[in-house]
Amino acid sequence: MAKSKKNVNKEEPIEKLLWKAADKLRKNIDAAEYKHIVLGLIFLRYISDAFEDLYRKLEKGEREYVGADPEDKDEYKAENVFFVPEKARWSYLQSRAKLPEIGKDMDSAMDAIEKENPSLRGVLPKVYARGNLDPTNLGGLIDLVGNIALGDAKARSADILGHVFEYFLGEFALAEGKKGGQFYTPRSVVELLVEMLEPYKGRVFDPCCGSGGMFVQSEKFVQDHQGNVNDISIYGQESNQTTWRLAKMNLAIRGIDSSQVKWNNEGSFLNDSHKDLKTDYVIANPPFNDSDWSGDLLSKDGRWKYGTPPIGNANYAWIQHFIYHLSPSGQAGFVLAKGSLTSKSSGEGDIRKELVEAPLIDCIVNLPAKLFLNTQIPACLWFVSRDKENGKFRNRKNEILFIDARNMGHLINRRTRELSKEDIQKIADTYHNWRNPDANYEDIKGFCNSASIDRVRKLDYVLTPGRYVGLPVEEDDFDFNERFTKLKAEFKEQLKEEERLNESIIENLAKIVVSKDKE
Repeated sequence: MAKSKKNVNKEEPIEKLLWKAADKLRKNIDAAEYKHIVLGLIFLRYISDAFEDLYRKLEKGEREYVGADPEDKDEYKAENVFFVPEKARWSYLQSRAKLPEIGKDMDSAMDAIEKENPSLRGVLPKVYARGNLDPTNLGGLIDLVGNIALGDAKARSADILGHVFEYFLGEFALAEGKKGGQFYTPRSVVELLVEMLEPYKGRVFDPCCGSGGMFVQSEKFVQDHQGNVNDISIYGQESNQTTWRLAKMNLAIRGIDSSQVKWNNEGSFLNDSHKDLKTDYVIANPPFNDSDWSGDLLSKDGRWKYGTPPIGNANYAWIQHFIYHLSPSGQAGFVLAKGSLTSKSSGEGDIRKELVEAPLIDCIVNLPAKLFLNTQIPACLWFVSRDKENGKFRNRKNEILFIDARNMGHLINRRTRELSKEDIQKIADTYHNWRNPDANYEDIKGFCNSASIDRVRKLDYVLTPGRYVGLPVEEDDFDFNERFTKLKAEFKEQLKEEERLNESIIENLAKIVVSKDKE
């Protein structure tokens, strides 16, 4: 058996092999529900491995563990390891995987872990005893997750299981389609944001954090660049409780402190969980063109320093919320619908003008189509800096960098595109070369342009990169929402015209009938 598995692993990475096997066991269970079943098992395997690794060290009692009690909860707390009760440990549950009551055992295990670890209360899934999950299939999943090859060290366990967890999040988002995109930002977009911002140290904030991908990638960035992960601290907020639970598990499996990742169902606008926070980096992917953001209740809010955002669209509320939370030298990178670059409805153009003149806008990146799972609306990246004049970068007070990346990326299926590592590096290097004092930046026709604020003024504060890098205006200025609204209005007008025509025909027919009756 082991030999066969080894041969397969040569052909495919372990996460793809696991996904295919797990998806085969899914049968008729909806992907939105199944993800909690599988991700809960991966999480349990991780915390159990970490616990049992430390348990063995405590049991041996060597060096710093001399005289330690392996059943003392404080020993685990001291090393930032979750305490796992005996009947919730992976070895115990895997030994019972073939029994018909395994579903009840799993739910009881999740309950027991939450009781012993306050930071996990209300986070873990208790979905294993439901009637639509066959015990045989559950047993197969437990064996599947149990066979993930790991080393003995906690760090290796976190690395492999964390990678599998992240991969599964992405696959479940693809399987769910539009709904799945609400909890998951495509990995290549997250990587691009983080590579451009370079959050080496300081406070990182995401007020619409989804499943926590921005935080995981920020920590990975620091590690990849030989930094100290203890130099960054994370703050977040999520209004969807189910998604918040995924974020808490995603971060815990990476050993990232998630104590400041908060949930409330009112959301960041109505109930800001970090209202006094001033952060070094904001990295976010807020909902596109959100019309249901309670703007009518917040018209006098202190966050709207650059203008009151329209009630029917939250794009400029998010921008000002991000800026409000930046420290005097803070930077933000975030995703928005591309219409935010040109819209003038309900005062948005005036707010954009104020942001340009402040000056706060550092860079705009036009993204390729089909990157996002939950929408076909064209998207862009905004980069904002509270201090463009001095600090560790050169003075960019009178400039904005425009990058057009619409022709980059490759299709991974008919509906979805992603950016390659080379694409991400090219875009990030362009930004760094532009803002760093000793780098060698050059405009490239059709790709990037460093435009003066005066030129932006002359173009009436429209920020579509194609205007500046040399692409056809009509191609770059297409606004999906604006076009859709116009077509809808035209269609309504056509219906009214058709209705008037029908009424006229009926009226004429009635006259003919009356005339014939008289005859």
